[in-house]
Amino acid sequence: MKQKEVSLGFEVNQVSPTFGTITITIPASIVTAAYNEAVKAQAKSIKTYGFHHDTTPYEYVKQNFEKNIKSYLEEFLFKHFVLNFLYSQIRETRLNVAGDPRITEINIQENEDAKFIFDVSLFPKIEFQNWKYYAFKAPKRKNYKDLDRQAIDFIKEEKNNKKELSKNTVHTSDWVFFDLWIVDQENNPIFGKHKESLWIKIGEEEADREAQNLFLSKKIGDIFYTQDDVIQEYFGTTIGSNYTFGIQIRDVIHNSYFCFEQFKKHFRLKTKKELANQLVEIFSYRNDISQRQATVEETFKLMFSKYEIEIPNYLTLRQQKNVLSEIQKNPDYHVYKNQKNFENSLKNLAEKQIKEIILIDQLASKEKIKITHEDITNYLNLTKRPRMKEFIYFKIPETTVDCQEMPISSELIAQQSLREKTVNFIIYNFTRK
Repeated sequence: MKQKEVSLGFEVNQVSPTFGTITITIPASIVTAAYNEAVKAQAKSIKTYGFHHDTTPYEYVKQNFEKNIKSYLEEFLFKHFVLNFLYSQIRETRLNVAGDPRITEINIQENEDAKFIFDVSLFPKIEFQNWKYYAFKAPKRKNYKDLDRQAIDFIKEEKNNKKELSKNTVHTSDWVFFDLWIVDQENNPIFGKHKESLWIKIGEEEADREAQNLFLSKKIGDIFYTQDDVIQEYFGTTIGSNYTFGIQIRDVIHNSYFCFEQFKKHFRLKTKKELANQLVEIFSYRNDISQRQATVEETFKLMFSKYEIEIPNYLTLRQQKNVLSEIQKNPDYHVYKNQKNFENSLKNLAEKQIKEIILIDQLASKEKIKITHEDITNYLNLTKRPRMKEFIYFKIPETTVDCQEMPISSELIAQQSLREKTVNFIIYNFTRK
């Protein structure tokens, strides 16, 4: 049976120079199919007086569990259709969004198009001119010979690790990139040709056992079907859904060795000397700040001296909540909180971060910088070793829930990868001779 393409709607309404809305529309055919599956799942998960288990009429379920069904559909449709599409369209349309979109309204009715409506803060276009020719003074490395030895030793160690990789299959701590679709009892896709692209890191903890059982020993190209809970829970927990998922593994990033070819592509390095010099940047520290970190900070400092970005207070307040949420995960949070200047430092950090995001996103749009799958794998390569993470300025969103690694939207990782690529693009132009 020939499968149909799923066409989603994307509409932007600019209400003012600094505010707009985005409406994403999901066709009624998809909504109806998802609605019917949710009703079936709800019927299986309940015990109703007068009916044997799993025999409750669907009409009864619709009438008495409408709130549960809609709550589940909101989460499911958002994760399976809206999230990746939203961020890919913002990037492709070069919309100057400041911060993340905020969902404000969801309209879901059986047999009707569903609408997800987002508020977005817009930021005036930054007029970048001749920025590549600014005089930039890069922070210098320390002149300790031991730094060069550390870089050389790291290269030798990781090359040996690559030799020891026994099988080209999924192992714990690997990143796995996969397509996912939902099928019926005959393994026919329920939602036409629609597939969702996700990443997952295969954790090593007991809580990650389900993901380990699902992915370990698989290889690129493998296709399999599953009802595994780790996938079910990603799409929603309101109803105990029992979907059957088709999965195809598209790529595996092995954690067992650090890939220097990917590293060289990430930073446009050509020679062994350039490779070693780049690595020294995260071994050379001044005042507890690596040379790499200092280089990025000086890059933003120079750009902000040329382009004044005034941040509305409401954007700073929203980012403060994000920063505070991250700091609260730190064991030393209460120590930080008791410092006299904590609130002011929190505000300054939030303002700095939102300014950096606005500048980077707009420069990426201005220079038409594209993100590719290779860029993303080069970016994730840096997450393999604690020291190499020092090369990442725009961090990956949190991937664990209750100490368990969960799937993450491919577009959320693409967004951070693009920002990182843009930072490297600026530094490359500032420092090339």
